[in-house]
This record gives sequence, structure tokens and C-alpha cells, in this order.
Amino acid sequence: MTSEASAPDVSTDLAPLVKAYDLGRVHEVRYLAEGLMNRNWRLSTARGDFVLKQILDVSLPLARRNLAVVAALATAGVPAAPAALTTGGEFVFETDGRGYALFPWVEGEHIAGTDLREEQACALGAVLARIHGALNEVGKELLPEKPAGLTASVASPDRARSEAERFLALAAAYGSAFAAEATGFVQQRLVLLDKYAGQRPTSDAPLGPFGWRHGDFQHLNVKWYEGRISAVLDWDRIRVGSFGEEVARSATLLFGREQGDLDLARVTAFVHGYRSVRPLADEDLNDAVLRLWWKRMCDYWHLEFHYDRGDHSCDHLFLSASLFLEWWTSHFDEVQTAFVA
Repeated sequence: MTSEASAPDVSTDLAPLVKAYDLGRVHEVRYLAEGLMNRNWRLSTARGDFVLKQILDVSLPLARRNLAVVAALATAGVPAAPAALTTGGEFVFETDGRGYALFPWVEGEHIAGTDLREEQACALGAVLARIHGALNEVGKELLPEKPAGLTASVASPDRARSEAERFLALAAAYGSAFAAEATGFVQQRLVLLDKYAGQRPTSDAPLGPFGWRHGDFQHLNVKWYEGRISAVLDWDRIRVGSFGEEVARSATLLFGREQGDLDLARVTAFVHGYRSVRPLADEDLNDAVLRLWWKRMCDYWHLEFHYDRGDHSCDHLFLSASLFLEWWTSHFDEVQTAFVA
């Protein structure tokens, strides 16, 4: 968590921003430390409470497009939280090359997936299905036409081993408590690669339907109020992909437990909720789960952040992801069954 003393300062841009949105007097500015990719503040103003987001994770033109899509989805009844418009009718306020979006404050809380009742997990899956439908119906007026086919490259074991060895060398060169712990997990990853390389996907063409997706459907991007979903947040990563993969990815993010395992009953409820709204065949789900498992086997993005970018904000995620991968691999058939139960 970021302390108040080290919180990013927005004061330089606050006066022109308040004017651009005609917010009146600002009573309080409080930094929200939960986000990883962007910066967010809660503003209490004469016009009410808002979330101010500094856009860092996508380009400003892409942010404008995505926010226009969110507004259309909200109009269509999707629980999306549309951005407020500036007095000039813009979704993004830009000053000195910095971009901001302002959102009315939505009441509710972020609830970890493992704390949801199974019927709530089911409702969450249904909302994801509605999002997929709306993005590819309502959103198609604002989004480019999706491609005729979808490809998703499958990492080779040799490339994954090469990356593992590179990070082992970096960890040895820059010793730290994190490096010592990460080294053990990377060495275990090499063992898993050697043992399970023959089970990786054999085709670059995922099975099943695809189209425009939310891109990061997980508990920090969902707000609940009085037992219901009040808003789905953070639409920066709207892009084309396999629907089955987003279902699988979301389920693993939502229902993974701290000790490294997956709440399979809630996974089943979540997928059931999705398939109660949109069809998704067993073979398509099985393919999506296999691809996600192999992607996690070969992916070192957390270490790229740590060693290549000098960004340590996701260190804890690598350690938990490594525990989860080991558990998933040893319970592979049970996980597959939970998704298609």
C-alpha cells in the first residue's frame, strides 16, 4: 500500500481539472492505493464525490474510444460506470500531456471472489456473459470490426526455459530477499516445464467463439452494493480475444485462494452463470483452460516488471502465481472438470 506521504501529487493539475468539469469547491482529495496500472483519487466536491483517474496504462486516444464504449454499454443496461464529460463534452481531460478521466463515485465494495456466495459467483458469470454480448452488439458501432479468425501463439518450452535461465542469472547478480524466493520458484518452474512440455496446446488457433472482451474482469474491477453488482470498472483493456479464455482467466483470478489453490465450487458456479446467458461448449472451455495453464507455465511478466523495468509493485503476484501454478498442475484434471461441470 502507498502511504499518504508517498502518494502521487495531483495538486498541479487540480485547478484546471476542477474548472474543466465545473466541480466547484473541492473539500477533500484522497489517494486510492489499490490500483496497479493507473493512479486514482477520490474527490469530494461541491457537485458530489468522484473518482479521478490518471490514465497511464493506455494511450489517450485509446482511452477516449474505450470510455465512449463504456457510455454506450451503460445506456444499454450493462452495470458499467461511465465517465463524466468535461464542459466541452470530452471523456478525457488532458493537460501538459497528462490525461485524466473523472467518474461519479459508485457506492459499494470490492469483495474477493472466495467471499462470494455461490449464487453471487453465478450472477458474476452472467454479467461477464452480458458484457461479451453487449460489447459485440452495442459496442460494434464504436469498435473496429473484429478479424475473421483468431490466433494465439503458444510459447515453446525452449523459449520459456531461456527466459527462466535469464531471470535466474539476474536474481543471482542482484541478490535480495525477493531474488532468493523467486529463484526457488523459477527452478521449480523449470522442473514443471521438463515434465509437462508434452501437454502444451498444439495449435495457434483457439477453439470457440471470440470477439471484444473486457480484458481484466477480476474482483478489484467489480463493486458490490447490498448483495448486487453495482458497477464493473476499468475498461482500459477492451480488445479482441477468446471468450472462453476470459472466462477461464477471470475464474482463476476471482477464486484463487491465498494458500495457492482454487475454489472449484465457485468456479463451477461462475461458469454456470456465464453459460446460462451465452453458449460455450465443453471442448471450447477445455481448450481455453489448457491454453491459460500453459501461458502461466511460460509467462514471467512479473519478473520482467521487477528486473527489466525496475517496477517492484507486482513482486507479490509472482510469488502467489507460482504457488497457484504448482497446485493447478498437480490438480489439472480436477480443474478441467470444475469448468465443465
